[in-house]
Amino acid sequence: MANRKSEHLTPLELEIMHVLWETGPANVQTVQQQLKRDLAYTTVQTMLNILHRKKKVKRTLKDRAYFYKPAVSHSQVVSHTINDVIDRLFGGSAESLVMSLVETKHLTPEKVARLNQLLEKSQPESSRPKSSWEDDDGNK
Repeated sequence: MANRKSEHLTPLELEIMHVLWETGPANVQTVQQQLKRDLAYTTVQTMLNILHRKKKVKRTLKDRAYFYKPAVSHSQVVSHTINDVIDRLFGGSAESLVMSLVETKHLTPEKVARLNQLLEKSQPESSRPKSSWEDDDGNK
């Protein structure tokens, strides 16, 4: 079984991944320049090597410099992180997460309405509940 800790990205690793997702393949110097804070070249190089070891980036040698590119997508990282939060903080209940967001006012009624619209669009026609006005063929 993989070490669970290696699955997680630290805040700095996540910053570096954001640079790579936005810019595409890049060498250490490019990543260093694109970061929002000043870090030593060797620090960025070390972090990219750690990400490579964690299999989060791939690297290719080109003209004596490694070019790094994401091995995982932004959506994969988001999905993994959200699943981890749901498991660890909410006992596996996505509903509890959403309720917490509502209770802490992170989800306003307007945002909940937008979420409902997204949920309706994402459901296939056959699994949507029929309104009381529809017959079995979906006619009103």
